Amino acid sequence: MSKKQKQLDAELENKNSKKQDQISQGVAVKGDKKNKDSKEKDKKKKQPKEKKGGLVKKVKETTSELKKVTWPTFGEVVKKTGVVIAFVVIFAIFLFGVNTLLGGLVNLLMGNPFLG
Repeated sequence: MSKKQKQLDAELENKNSKKQDQISQGVAVKGDKKNKDSKEKDKKKKQPKEKKGGLVKKVKETTSELKKVTWPTFGEVVKKTGVVIAFVVIFAIFLFGVNTLLGGLVNLLMGNPFLG
């Protein structure tokens, strides 16, 4: 067999296996539409209904997730808080300057040469 023939055979086999997988999963159905509809109804019937409430389950899941969290050390928290405070102060100064500049421009346009 040639190299092309081997590739074609491999592709054909791959397509057939995908088709079989789809048929087994119910994506593609051999035969009529009624078979597909009945399978969908069976799937809906077999799916377990969610339990109402489940507060204990939610608390257990939350607790297990909180155990996986990597909590920062006190030093890391202090450093990051300092960065946030510094950023807020710098941004406040910037906004104050822009506000003052725009207020002065509006006053000039209104005919009042004094700021304030």
